[in-house]
Amino acid sequence: MLFDYVLRNGRIAGGSPDPVDVGVRDGRIAAIASSSAMSARDSSRDIALDGRLMIPGFVETHIHLDKSCISDRCNCVTGTLQEAIAAAAAAKRNFTEQDIYARASRTLEKAIVQGTTRMRTHVEVDPRIGMKGFHALRRLQRDFAWAVDLELCVFPQEGLLNDPGCDALLVEACENGAGSIGGAPYVDNDPHGQIARIFELAGRYDLDIDFHLDFDLDPSWMHLDEVCRRTDQYGWGGRVAIGHVSKLSALDAGALQSVGRRLAGAGVAVTVLPATDLYLMGRGAAHSVPRGVAPVHRLLDYGVTCSLSTNNVLNPFTPYGDCSLIRMANLYANVAQAGQPDELTACLAMVTTLSARLMNLRDYGIAVGNPADIVVLDCRNSSAAVAELAQPLLAMKRGRISFSRAPAVINWPTSADLSGSVDPASRHRDAGI
Repeated sequence: MLFDYVLRNGRIAGGSPDPVDVGVRDGRIAAIASSSAMSARDSSRDIALDGRLMIPGFVETHIHLDKSCISDRCNCVTGTLQEAIAAAAAAKRNFTEQDIYARASRTLEKAIVQGTTRMRTHVEVDPRIGMKGFHALRRLQRDFAWAVDLELCVFPQEGLLNDPGCDALLVEACENGAGSIGGAPYVDNDPHGQIARIFELAGRYDLDIDFHLDFDLDPSWMHLDEVCRRTDQYGWGGRVAIGHVSKLSALDAGALQSVGRRLAGAGVAVTVLPATDLYLMGRGAAHSVPRGVAPVHRLLDYGVTCSLSTNNVLNPFTPYGDCSLIRMANLYANVAQAGQPDELTACLAMVTTLSARLMNLRDYGIAVGNPADIVVLDCRNSSAAVAELAQPLLAMKRGRISFSRAPAVINWPTSADLSGSVDPASRHRDAGI
């Protein structure tokens, strides 16, 4: 068989530590064999990986493309969640469809060069913005399909039952290409009513659900319980995710275990947004500021599907961001004090395989027959990827190279100038990518 590409001598994350060759043909993974088992005559093009790590691409489970890159339009002072919501809502009134498309494109291009190949973006609809954001991101979905599979999660950021006209817009989006539906009960005057309506619409249109939930540090009450109850009622286990859930960071070990078992039993997944949660939580503390980041690596022990994600980029909720999910995994590991090799490996899973499970991606993974979505990281194993912030060097989407960057090269002085202080043979060589 003649392959379009053979990726030679790479290691598959989560697989055997031994290097393998991966043959790609017609946009799919056609063969995986032990390193050097495939002849040079078997491919139109060889890509030497020199033992580097291959992943099936990063999976962004929670981002807001429609309101990215607006920091320069907002004047925020307190850094609270309430201020961020108000500032973004004010800026949103001047959004146009073309403006949204242009900003979202810049953000999506950043994600592409950081190795993201699948993405769920939230998109707001309400009587102020109408369907502008939804239409802009539908265009983006089509225009960038060569590099990223983009799912649109429609949701009401400023409330639903307290916002006349919003429900009809949600329905319109559900009937015109929304891939999932979300909500933010904490901004509604009837949080349980919003949860009930979102489940009703999800059931009607057969959509997965992704809530923004329990986004504060008061653990005395949670909307999480109602979401689990409705998940059980609708039989929607495995199709519901909740984001932020910073209340979980304020629980003791026993209470966290109880919540973890309830989430696992209901089939409700959890996404943590480390950059945003760190930035917005604990603003009322003058010292010993709480981190406000839910310890999702502990929830994995109870069988909860968990992911880490970017959330916001250059806006009042998060005035930072380069769309690097390996950076987000590293940030979480630092904050959560997750430093053992198995913990670091779990952090990589929470931006790859576990994220894919949360989004119910059936064709994700480096396996024969799957789409040839492959990202090469400049490291040798999964724990090192997170510990060392390994850079993506190349991404392939359905068998086409969507981006590449050369590894950094140190410009050594000549052998004569080294005066024997460095052995030239010890220098790390370029992989030829």
